[in-house]
Amino acid sequence: MVEPTAPSRYAQRITARVRAADAARPWLWDGAVTLVWTVAALVDAAGGWRNVARDPSLPAGLVAVLSLALALPLYARRRRPTTVLAVMAAAAFASEVSGAFLQAGFLQVLPLFQLALTRPPRRLLWAFPALALPLLAGALRFDGEAWDAHVVPTLWAYAGVALLGITVRSRRDHTAALEDRARRLEIERDQEGRLAAAAERARIAREMHDIIGHNLSVITGLADGGRYAAARSPERAAQALEAIGTTSRQALGELRRLLGVLAVPDGAPGADRTPQPALADLAPLLEGVRKAGLPVAADLPDPLPALPPGAELTVYRVVQESLTNTLKHAGPGATATVRLTAAPDGTVVTVTDTGTPSGPPGRGRGLTGMRERAALYDGTLDCGPLPAGTGWRVRLHLPAARPNSPEESRP
Repeated sequence: MVEPTAPSRYAQRITARVRAADAARPWLWDGAVTLVWTVAALVDAAGGWRNVARDPSLPAGLVAVLSLALALPLYARRRRPTTVLAVMAAAAFASEVSGAFLQAGFLQVLPLFQLALTRPPRRLLWAFPALALPLLAGALRFDGEAWDAHVVPTLWAYAGVALLGITVRSRRDHTAALEDRARRLEIERDQEGRLAAAAERARIAREMHDIIGHNLSVITGLADGGRYAAARSPERAAQALEAIGTTSRQALGELRRLLGVLAVPDGAPGADRTPQPALADLAPLLEGVRKAGLPVAADLPDPLPALPPGAELTVYRVVQESLTNTLKHAGPGATATVRLTAAPDGTVVTVTDTGTPSGPPGRGRGLTGMRERAALYDGTLDCGPLPAGTGWRVRLHLPAARPNSPEESRP
């Protein structure tokens, strides 16, 4: 982009100040313009009008009145250009027919310009007949066969002024449209930024909930078991403490990985891109839950199905959250079953338990987070009590990703 030169910047600043002053006090500018042209018209009425008049013997009073009628209406030209042009056209008609041929008649270009600048173009359809009629009347009366020498050049001048007003208006409208578009784009950019930030906060909340909620539930189960085993079987208590340490270190590692990604900008060489949990990590997950005291039976295919990384993370988190809820709410003596089925139309994960729910579902963040994860991949998640009335079931269905579909590129 070419930077404006110093004279251009100076002219732009002066223009901006004049426009600001005009917008603040439009009456001052209108009064100044009207005063200047009224003085000029009266000076011409003092005697100069005779140089172009067809009838120099007209009374000076009539000439002065006509001059004022052609100059004073300019004060209202911006507010009522149509009315001002009609009044001035009537005065111009009297000037032409009487033979005064006052040069103040050319002041009609000012309301004509304002009309073309601020009013619909159809208003010009009647403006040109109103301007042409006085010229034709005076030319036919005094010039005879040479009438076109007086009419045609003047009409061309009026046409040029009208085109100038239309051009300025088009440029102003185009500039206003560009500014409006820029404002809209800025608003859309801010909205997209807020939506992206909200989506990222929701993703972080899901990850934090799954990591902290599950591991704390496992640690709680291990601690309760270790407390009961401490008096009777010190070896079992030691195993529980060891499992607590392992689970705590695993939770800290996942948290550091998540916080590390947040702390480093995207694309930076120091960003930690350690893979998120996948289907291969289901076995260690189930083993940790078993150590916490919940018997879990697994029905996993061998080999495990190949899914996009994001879909594998969704399956892992749903299984993790389901078993966490079983640990917290199913009660003592409950067991759980995890079943993973891969079919051509998609992947189905079912987690069931034999416990009795201790409260109404849907109060916490867990079920909402699972549904949000499923929705990211156009999947469905159904959860509720088993038909027999004892136990709970969570069923996740993820449809098969189409080739080159957006699901394959989601993180």
